[in-house]
Amino acid sequence: MDKLQLHGFNNLTKSLSFNIYDICYAKSEQQQRRYIEYIDEAYSAERVTQILTDVNAIIGAEILNIARQDYEPQGASVTMLISEGHVPHTVTNIEAPGPMPESVVAHLNKSHITVHTYPESHPYGGISTFRADIDVSTCGRISPLKALNYLIHSFQSDIVIMDYRVRGFTRDIAGQKHYIDHEITSIQNYISDIMADRYQMIDVNVYQEHIFHTKMILKDFVLDNYLFETDKDALIPEERIAIQKQLKQEMAEIFYGRNYKLRR
Repeated sequence: MDKLQLHGFNNLTKSLSFNIYDICYAKSEQQQRRYIEYIDEAYSAERVTQILTDVNAIIGAEILNIARQDYEPQGASVTMLISEGHVPHTVTNIEAPGPMPESVVAHLNKSHITVHTYPESHPYGGISTFRADIDVSTCGRISPLKALNYLIHSFQSDIVIMDYRVRGFTRDIAGQKHYIDHEITSIQNYISDIMADRYQMIDVNVYQEHIFHTKMILKDFVLDNYLFETDKDALIPEERIAIQKQLKQEMAEIFYGRNYKLRR
C-alpha cells in the first residue's frame, strides 16, 4: 500500500491483544505451591516491566509513565503509557515479521502497553497454568505487530491466542477517510519462520472489519518440558501416559476454547 498523504496526524488505532499460556504438571500440593511461587517470581511486576521496556525499545517509543503492581497471593500487572518516538525513513508498513531483540522504530502517540499475569493450579490432578494477557495499542502509522516475535519468545509460550484490530479512521489531504493504512492478510505473516516452524496455527479473520485472529500451539510435545520437580524416569509407564493425557487435554481445551471429558 502506498504511503498516504495525510491531513494532520494518523488517527488510526491499532490494537494487538493476546493471551499466552505456559502449562506444567506439579504432582503434589507442595510442588504446585512452589510452581506458583516460581512463576510469580519469574514474571514479577519488575520482570514484566523490563520485558515491556524492551518492547518499547523495539517499536521506538518514549515511555511517559509506568504503573506496576504485584498481587497477593499471586499475579502482577504493568501498564506503560508511551508516546511517539523518532521515526527514521526506513520504517515501512510491509507485512513481515518483526525482530526478536533487534530494534525498529515506530510512530506512536496516545498509546499504551499492558500486561496482567495469572498463575494458577488445578484443584486436583496436578495441572498448573500460567497465563499472561498482553495489550499493545498504538496510534500512528505502524502497527504493534512488530513486537510480536519478541513477546512470544519472552514468555516461552506453549499456546498463544491473538487478536489484531485497526479502529477509527484517518483523513488524507483530499478529505477522504481511510480505515486502514497497511496491507495485512494474517497475523501469521508477522511471525518469523523459526517461530512458525514450532507452532501449529489457525486463523479466523474478518477482513472487511479489519479484525484478525490467530491461535498457536506448540507442535512438539516433550513430557520432560512439562514436569515441575518431577523426574520422568521416576514415573512408572502408566503414570507417564496418564500425565501426558492430562497435559495434552489441558492444552487442547485452552486452544479450542472448550472442555473435553478425559479419556483414560
